[in-house]
Amino acid sequence: MVKTYILIVNNLSRAFAVLATLLLIAAMLVVCQMITVRYILRMATIWQTDFVVFSATAAIFLGAPYVLLKGGHVGVDVVELMVGDKVRHGLRIVASFLGLLFCAAMLAAAWIHFHDAWAGNWKHSSVWAPPLWIPLAALPLGFGMLCLQYIAEILKLFANIGVANPAPVVEAGIAGQIPSAHNLKEIPR
Repeated sequence: MVKTYILIVNNLSRAFAVLATLLLIAAMLVVCQMITVRYILRMATIWQTDFVVFSATAAIFLGAPYVLLKGGHVGVDVVELMVGDKVRHGLRIVASFLGLLFCAAMLAAAWIHFHDAWAGNWKHSSVWAPPLWIPLAALPLGFGMLCLQYIAEILKLFANIGVANPAPVVEAGIAGQIPSAHNLKEIPR
């Protein structure tokens, strides 16, 4: 049951990542179209700026669960590197619960905001004036999925199933020859 939940949530996070990627590609193409229309054809643009902002912002929220799945969120590992495996495991559990608590609070706030936009038929103040519930839908979807992914990560930590570790950094070329900060020794002067 736990493995099934983890598998389903991981696959949903991957699907959200694909959607986030498509939104970023769409934003990039619309920026190119907007540049062509404004600076080459010398015509006004109406919807392009709003679309780019809304789609790029949605991509951030919808892609966040996949980043958590891959262990790619920014973290400070100074304390984690100084402690043993058991303490590190405990720190990861505590951090995951705190992350889940934050995301649950954001989900509640995002849902209220989304619902107000839906029920009030809010429109954006631009000339295009799209309904605001459409871009705001990414917030509760993203935070909801992020909550589910945090639960999956917590279950992995408790069951020791594919324990989430930060994504390894692949170093190639000159960067691969530079020693990591953990291996550097101070040279006496």
